[in-house]
Amino acid sequence: MSDVPWLVLMIVVPAVGAAVVAALPAAREALARRLALAVSLLVLLLAVLTTVAFDPDGERFQLTTSVAWIPDFGVDFALGVDGIALSMLLLIGVLVPIVVGASWRDAPVPRPGRPARSMTAFWAWLLLLESLMVGVFAATDVFLFYVFFEAMLVPMYFLIGSFGGENRQYAAVKFFLYSLLGGLVMLASVIGLYVVSNSQLGEGTFAFDALRQLEIDPNVQKLLFAGFFLAFAIKAPLVPFHTWLPDSGAEAPIGGAVLLVGVLDKVGTFGFLRYCLPLFPDASRDLAPWVLVLAVAGIIYAALLAVGQSDMKRLVSYTSIAHFGFIALGIFAFTTEAATGAVLYMVNHGIATGLLFIVVGMVIARGGSRQIRDYGGLAARTPVLAGVFLLAGLASLALPGTNSFVSEFLVLIGAFPTRPVFTIIATAGIVLAALYVLLMYQRVMHGPPRGVLLADTDADPDDRPEDGDLSAGPVGGPHGATAVLDAPVRARLRAVRDLSGREIAVVTPLVALILVLGVYPQPLIDLVSPAVEATMTDIGVDPGGSTPAAPGTGTGGTD
Repeated sequence: MSDVPWLVLMIVVPAVGAAVVAALPAAREALARRLALAVSLLVLLLAVLTTVAFDPDGERFQLTTSVAWIPDFGVDFALGVDGIALSMLLLIGVLVPIVVGASWRDAPVPRPGRPARSMTAFWAWLLLLESLMVGVFAATDVFLFYVFFEAMLVPMYFLIGSFGGENRQYAAVKFFLYSLLGGLVMLASVIGLYVVSNSQLGEGTFAFDALRQLEIDPNVQKLLFAGFFLAFAIKAPLVPFHTWLPDSGAEAPIGGAVLLVGVLDKVGTFGFLRYCLPLFPDASRDLAPWVLVLAVAGIIYAALLAVGQSDMKRLVSYTSIAHFGFIALGIFAFTTEAATGAVLYMVNHGIATGLLFIVVGMVIARGGSRQIRDYGGLAARTPVLAGVFLLAGLASLALPGTNSFVSEFLVLIGAFPTRPVFTIIATAGIVLAALYVLLMYQRVMHGPPRGVLLADTDADPDDRPEDGDLSAGPVGGPHGATAVLDAPVRARLRAVRDLSGREIAVVTPLVALILVLGVYPQPLIDLVSPAVEATMTDIGVDPGGSTPAAPGTGTGGTD
């Protein structure tokens, strides 16, 4: 099976699927979404087969493919995966069909004075994005990585700008400009690497294995590191490069938001591990304290902002910024345990926050509002939705027994021996996480009915909300009497039902992963640990000769 070009197939299949879907007439939306689901499930199957063909104890990069692309400049179409990249490919394979299912009933955004865009384009952009995301994690040629890094901005720009919320154009342009700026700065460092390789090897190359063998002057390393770091810090995002994410996460369609925070942002933290540390080890060690300042500041700052959010989608976006601070802490603590925890965090954050975004989208679909104040008492009408919402929130705050706990535990226990001050400060983010998650859940699911759950009463007609207005807060007497509903609101009230069969099918895989990886994360740890140890060796850190085990298994690595 190792002779099969699995990685090429994982890139080509969704790209071809995107072209086929894009060629369909606008009226064939039903066929388009069925094709999108079929293609995404095929990619998931390819990801599973790729994992079966991968040997965690074998060479660092496996399932490699290399074809000369631009020979005069030493550019190859070179693909390969280690355990870190493979874990991200599995995450992509799982999330995309779930996103398709979650977006199954999405309607095109109305445009005043113009016909609404067809959802056919949505499915085409989604499949193209999947192809490019696979490419960015599988590339082993730095120039090819840069091409995928920049190219994946295009489908996400159109997903946000064409199918997002009211301020979608602003959010899409902001996302594109921030990422493009970081990419252009990184391009300067990519060119610098080529020049250095040409001076040392006699010919320029972009091959990762060749570049990490270079002996680069420490001062030059810092300059090249800065270019890569800025691009990855924007993508992650770290504070103060984060301001694009709350806007993009809030305005993106739910499916786009899931992939934005679940996968695309991981390109930044993946880049730290894959490129910054191995290629610039001296600069990474020298500048690590400054990076850790940004990471810890992001944990506290984003958590405080999340507590004060009234928009559910913005709140979830800010939680992601805080989580990325934990990932950066694990990477730049320079221990095997912490770095392993950071990689697990990348995967588990995509699962937990992806589920939280999907559940928030289901709430919004029922209530027609993103504002927390427009909901209350929803659990009485939708107990299954409330249960999944609670589980997603608990996983997001890393409750023991959920998948995120293992990741956070390894990051903190691995970072404390080398970065005790930063680790102690970061733990405050755990308390704040419990605050913003549980407050959102309590306000939306419990308390007096509000918004869409307003019930008919004999309340004063002057308290009656305007036609179609679901944002009115609770009104009436001490017994919770609320406004009389008009016909449009009555219709929506009848539509407030618990999860449908399709919605249960969408959330079940993520719920299962949260619980299974929370109880038994060892297979994922075994997959990523050899690659993490190799990365630690690249920067001169002794991995200790052992693999960190899951908490409670009785074994652990040393540094």
